[in-house]
Amino acid sequence: MTQSGFFDVEERLARLSGLGDQLEAFSQTVDFEVFRPELNKALAYSDRSKGGRPPFDPVLMFKILVIQTLNNLSDERTEYLINDRLSFMRFLGLGLSDRVPDAKTVWLFRERLTQAGAIDVLFNRFDATLRNAGYLPMSGQILDATLVAAPKQRNTNEEKADLREGRIPQDWQDKPSKLSHKDRHARWTLKFTKAKRQDDGSMPATDLAIPFFGYKSHVSIDRKFRLIRKWKATDAAASDGARLREGLLDKTNMASTVWADTAYRSKANEDFMDKHGFVSKVHRKKPHLKPMPRHIQRSNAGKSVIRSRVEHVFADQKSQTGLFIRTVGITRATMRIGLANIVYNMRRFLLLERINASA
Repeated sequence: MTQSGFFDVEERLARLSGLGDQLEAFSQTVDFEVFRPELNKALAYSDRSKGGRPPFDPVLMFKILVIQTLNNLSDERTEYLINDRLSFMRFLGLGLSDRVPDAKTVWLFRERLTQAGAIDVLFNRFDATLRNAGYLPMSGQILDATLVAAPKQRNTNEEKADLREGRIPQDWQDKPSKLSHKDRHARWTLKFTKAKRQDDGSMPATDLAIPFFGYKSHVSIDRKFRLIRKWKATDAAASDGARLREGLLDKTNMASTVWADTAYRSKANEDFMDKHGFVSKVHRKKPHLKPMPRHIQRSNAGKSVIRSRVEHVFADQKSQTGLFIRTVGITRATMRIGLANIVYNMRRFLLLERINASA
């Protein structure tokens, strides 16, 4: 085996470029320096007048979070792959002899941003970048929510009763290490899905209700570019419709039309949209114990053609980046969902730029 040299590494990187390195496309299209002011403000590092090892560059660390989110990696796996993959090193601007952040450093960086509540500011910073590039929210907006799984909790009936009452079980209070691993914010809910056709070809009369534990990601995308413009994270049992009145609507969209499924249909929401100048295209519900009128069926079908575009966003996040909550608590879950939304917008930005370049 011959000893590798500088030109061997360059040749391998050139080959990776030829094979289509997604991270290289990120570096060429996304200006990560735009995040630096917000990162510096959130991290609030000292001036190191007392000495000590300087922290890693915040933009480099943020790019590590992007790698994590793109590939659904744990902190330990992230550390290993940065050391192992030339494509990761190139994206981060690291050489073979450069120091690589370990798993604990990655965790501390993300935790510091989480506790500073920086994810909203970072999301808005990239949204401003999209607008400056010409991708203004237009043609109306589409609202929807998706369930995001979290590790199931093995709680006793007594512990469940305490949690429902908003209390911390006494056993958890006596064992801080146990409490730190218990997610008191994630909730159980039922996920309804269509039943499969039977062997005889008939369809069951009722849908399936599957228990689900975790959180919920609520988004509003613009109809034109399908970019996420507003978002919110809640526990899985939270109502979809109530979020509409809690800042999920994008008032900067150049059109006033709002599409959403029947979960968002309520008098309170219709009054709210009418008061703020929005035009509702929310699906109408089936009358109780009555067949759906034909004209409402046709109306809902027409709305579904447009509303279904938001489903592609969630499908992309779950199939391409494996959206899943590994952490404990709503604050960290919000950070995870927010990062997934930023990375989705980055990937969408790459696609839109590629389409424009070939037009």
